[in-house]
Amino acid sequence: MKKSLFPLLLGGLAIGTTEFVMMGLLPDIAANLNISIPVAGHLISSYALGVVVGAPLLVLISGSYPPKKILIALMVMFTVFNTASAFAPNNFTLLIARFFAGLPHGAFFGVGAVVASRLASPGKQAQAISVMFAGLTIANLLLVPLGTWVGHVYLWRYTFAIVAFIGLVTLLFLYLWMPALPVNRSGNARSELQIFKSTETWLIILITGIGTSGLFCWISYIAPLMTEVSGFKSANVSYILVLAGFGMVVGNVAGGWLADRVKPITATVWLLTAMALTLLCIFLFSGNQIISLLLTFIAGALSIALAAPIQILMINTAKSAEMLGAAITQAAFNIGNAIGAFLGGLPIAMGLGFNWPSLVGMCMAIMGVGFACLLIRKHKQTADLSLSS
Repeated sequence: MKKSLFPLLLGGLAIGTTEFVMMGLLPDIAANLNISIPVAGHLISSYALGVVVGAPLLVLISGSYPPKKILIALMVMFTVFNTASAFAPNNFTLLIARFFAGLPHGAFFGVGAVVASRLASPGKQAQAISVMFAGLTIANLLLVPLGTWVGHVYLWRYTFAIVAFIGLVTLLFLYLWMPALPVNRSGNARSELQIFKSTETWLIILITGIGTSGLFCWISYIAPLMTEVSGFKSANVSYILVLAGFGMVVGNVAGGWLADRVKPITATVWLLTAMALTLLCIFLFSGNQIISLLLTFIAGALSIALAAPIQILMINTAKSAEMLGAAITQAAFNIGNAIGAFLGGLPIAMGLGFNWPSLVGMCMAIMGVGFACLLIRKHKQTADLSLSS
């Protein structure tokens, strides 16, 4: 790994921790702030809203500055508002802090993906991007369980203090090891917004927001799935989440490797198809504990393997607005998170079992494959037109 990519890995580590640790800290925050768990759940939604708003907005505002300065500014914002989260005196203040902490999330990954692709050796762009996402996978494997434990045993505020400290370390390495790449903006904010007139851009957004929501249907309800359907004890759920996190580590490497060897759209179709089949197997076979654990590992791997191919796909499509395009995919991932959690909860509300969200997820993944096939057809039509002219 090039040392210039290490600050991006650290940034992914910090962002992944603050995003996913909240799920485990909800009971502790609710008890400490004297609010209900459903009300505390708004903190997750607030962060996700910040990601969706901040991803395109901050990239558009900062696009005229060198990437290194953008990344440093985003990480300063991230560190400040995670520090504010640690010291928030009440739920309203914490809600606002979480929203602002989410603003730099998508923009950092978007700008970081473009920077990683520019720093990569020829033919290894996707693997370079996967280094950044490796931070997110390591967060799920190690720091999210650790942060949850710290919140349970000590105080949830210490967990956000740890995140803020990682943000400070990331800033140091961005300053020391990130090269001063030149500005790569060919137009202005208005011209970059023209990518939204492209059918290809919207198809990639749909692939990301709809296709990946399938896995969020599953993972949003993994705890009751494992206890009520697979028959594990509640105390074992944290270890099962570590297994899913290990799958993410493996899947991140595999996804980057695959996207550098076949076309990104081909890798996307293969991975979404594998996702649909895995979710179907979760629906059918979660009653068997051994099979359930194996499927948890596979689903965890597929959940992150899509990240690098989709980022490369958008970067290649949004040639005139690479950073904006890459940031938009991060917003779409978070939209998929919200859609998956909502749709996955519908069969549960109807009184069906906790394995049914994965069946809903399978349908969403199949829709993602359909949008990917439409994109392939669009690419073929564009190629045919260019040849005929």
